[in-house]
Amino acid sequence: MTSQQIRKQFLDYFKEKGHLIVPSAPIVLKDDPTLMFSNSGMTQFKDYFLGYKQPKAPRIADTQKCLRVSGKHNDLDDVGRDTYHHTMFEMLGNWSFGDYFKKEAIAFAWELLTEVYKIPKENLYVTIFEGDASENLERDQDAYDYWKTHIDESRIINGNKKDNFWEMGESGPCGPCSEIHVDLRSEEEKALVPGIDLINNDHPQVVEIWNNVFMEFNRKADGSLEKLPSQHVDTGMGFERLCMALQGKKSNYDTDVFTPLIAKVEELSGKKYAGILEDEKDIAIRVVVDHIRAVAFAIADGQLPSNGGAGYVIRRILRRAISYSYRFLGMKEPFLFELVAVLKKEMGEFFPELVKQEKLVTEVIKEEETSFLKTIEHGLKRIDLIINETLSRNEKTLPGAEVFELYDTYGFPADLSRIIAEEKNLTVDEKGFDEEMEKQKQRSKKSSAQKVHDWVILEEKQEVFVGYDQTEAETYITRYRKIENKDGEFYQIVLSKSPFYPEGGGQIGDKGLLIPSYTEGFDIANPDVFDITNCSDVVEVLETRKENNLIVSLIKDLPKDAGAVFYAKVNTADRKNTQANHSVTHLLHEALREVLGTHVEQKGSFVGPDYLRFDFSHFSKMSEEELKLVEDKVNAKIKENIALQEFRNIPIAEALEKGAMALFGEKYGDTVRMIQFGTSRELCGGTHVKNTGEIGYFKIQNESSTAAGIRRIEAISGDKSAEYFQNLELQIKEISALLKSKDLAKSVEKLIEENATLKSEVEALKKEKAKGETANWKNDFVENGGKKLLVKKVSMDAGSVKDIVFQLKKEVENAVIIIISDADGKPMITVGVSQDLEAQYHAGNIVKDLAKEIQGGGGGNPGFATAGGKNLDGIENAYQKALAL
Repeated sequence: MTSQQIRKQFLDYFKEKGHLIVPSAPIVLKDDPTLMFSNSGMTQFKDYFLGYKQPKAPRIADTQKCLRVSGKHNDLDDVGRDTYHHTMFEMLGNWSFGDYFKKEAIAFAWELLTEVYKIPKENLYVTIFEGDASENLERDQDAYDYWKTHIDESRIINGNKKDNFWEMGESGPCGPCSEIHVDLRSEEEKALVPGIDLINNDHPQVVEIWNNVFMEFNRKADGSLEKLPSQHVDTGMGFERLCMALQGKKSNYDTDVFTPLIAKVEELSGKKYAGILEDEKDIAIRVVVDHIRAVAFAIADGQLPSNGGAGYVIRRILRRAISYSYRFLGMKEPFLFELVAVLKKEMGEFFPELVKQEKLVTEVIKEEETSFLKTIEHGLKRIDLIINETLSRNEKTLPGAEVFELYDTYGFPADLSRIIAEEKNLTVDEKGFDEEMEKQKQRSKKSSAQKVHDWVILEEKQEVFVGYDQTEAETYITRYRKIENKDGEFYQIVLSKSPFYPEGGGQIGDKGLLIPSYTEGFDIANPDVFDITNCSDVVEVLETRKENNLIVSLIKDLPKDAGAVFYAKVNTADRKNTQANHSVTHLLHEALREVLGTHVEQKGSFVGPDYLRFDFSHFSKMSEEELKLVEDKVNAKIKENIALQEFRNIPIAEALEKGAMALFGEKYGDTVRMIQFGTSRELCGGTHVKNTGEIGYFKIQNESSTAAGIRRIEAISGDKSAEYFQNLELQIKEISALLKSKDLAKSVEKLIEENATLKSEVEALKKEKAKGETANWKNDFVENGGKKLLVKKVSMDAGSVKDIVFQLKKEVENAVIIIISDADGKPMITVGVSQDLEAQYHAGNIVKDLAKEIQGGGGGNPGFATAGGKNLDGIENAYQKALAL
């Protein structure tokens, strides 16, 4: 049975049992502050469990892309070292939202595994939650009673809280669970050790394949548990492990989920995969075929590798794969990108994003490979320097701080540093490395630490967003909570009616004011006549975000009467400019597709009151002509004064039928909001102008690359575009006055010509001066044993110093020349070594040692090297150190 058939059979079975089959949600999460990635099948249904949203159906089944490489659920270090852990994996799941519970879930699982998939019953074991006295949780007797109607009681095992109480994270829905384990060992092995003794003991052939979670509780921020409004079922079956069991394999990597990828790696690398756990070559191949899936799906869902957040995680996974292939497969050129086509062929039927985004994914991975391979080459040179310095001190241990710097600053893998050190019979100061790592963790923790208290519920109410139609509203606080972070103490509040737009879809959240009804002199029925200046009761809304389907506004201090009626007022000046920038991104998107082609798709955006940023898929730099054409097309639409057409809560199928753009990586519900300006139609939740004329004017300020196949346009509109032209006009007037000319182009051209002539004259004078200095300095060499040393402190530019050093190298034999200069207020060290001394004295090593005194760095070859620095006060120390040579 192929993996495609196994997946299809699962979905068909639950469809027959009345489950709605839904597609996988994106692997990258954009609207959940607690998670970067979907780390389980239940992530996309969290709002259903918490009661924030109504599910599409009471019974649902799917296969969900998951990633476990950060936070509580982190399998990265196990990947490649065993047969069954993965970064990205598929989770087959069936869900009940207040419908069936333990009895039916257990019966479904048993029937599917034993009757449909035909797994021998004697190979299966189940676990149940044994209870936990510290949390007043009793043994899951119901699960035990239901299981014993299907399986012998001797195969039902009590499990502790760690193994049999499932929690998504530090807070959120949770509950006892019942795992199903399969024993895939040979009969001879089973006779030697009973399978029951190997459950949850990391045996590669006795593995958990299915977990049935019975969601009964919500873990609150203070660690306590509260009952959920309804009982739910959340199950997850590891697709890769299921394939291993059904295809009779001993490893997930031997199934057809991975064998096509492994075959391609063998073809490209010339290395054969033997499946040996301890073999570094085989570990590397497992790492590569696992990691390419995680990286490809993340990029297809819109997460590009970067230096922060989720993007950093993806870059780290990719670099781990590159590092393993470089070290153990001998792959010194990019090749991982060639695996994307194989992945698309094998999984594209169920995951169309791989088909749609193949070119983008391929190009991004190729560029990342090319860049990191250069980093590895640079790192190899740097580690050689560290090794040489260590040996010169007659030491055998590389400084941990320097190895950490190589890892942290340059991205050079620490384990690669260790391997290279071992080859030279050296070790790494692991204690020093760990200390630096801990310092970094503490810095990171300090900068991001936030304590979030539990919600104080003032009224259980369905909150309403009215911001599409109103920028002011009479409202009250339904809940609030205190948060503490590096910036101090704040409060988050939820309003019964909120006009504040929450950050989303690239648009920043609204700011504004809350005026309490108890404010002296304030009439809530006539709010516009009230002067808020110097009124201490008025509360400033600092930002607005969306969390778990709640619109959450941030304030500094809680009002003295949190239960009062308030008048909420959006900062309309910022809102006006922000929505102009948002509406123009829609026009820009359409214009880019018209000018560059329909391959253009939005890949990210930022929309604020001052400017907009728009990322899109395109594989070359835009020409000036293309940029002008796009700008002209957008401004033509603005001049047409096209009225906004807004379609709220329409079925997504209807919106797509009308031609709305749906973006890969976005999570859409059954009903959506469509924004239309003429022929521009997009699914969008943001705020917009009533007609394009309100935008005023659109001006592109910059076009650049953010990653392979991704371009970025930065632009302005509305008030900011008017300011831009006003400032431009003012600058032109000032320049005209300075040049005493109205023909600016002609005047500037004349200045350039004059400047070029003067520069030429200055260079000629410098060369003449350098010749004179060369003649003078030849008499200043100090000789010792036939070798000559010249050390000088000067105030000369780098070019002149270089000319002198090269001239002296030609004219003086057996010479070392060291010039320390402070031109332009910056210290500079230049070292030249004549050819006959290069075997004894290396200019690059000399300059690197001296540069420490000026807090700088640099390098070069044995004959010539330079270094710049920051510390002018260190020049004298560098001079004395040079004299000692």
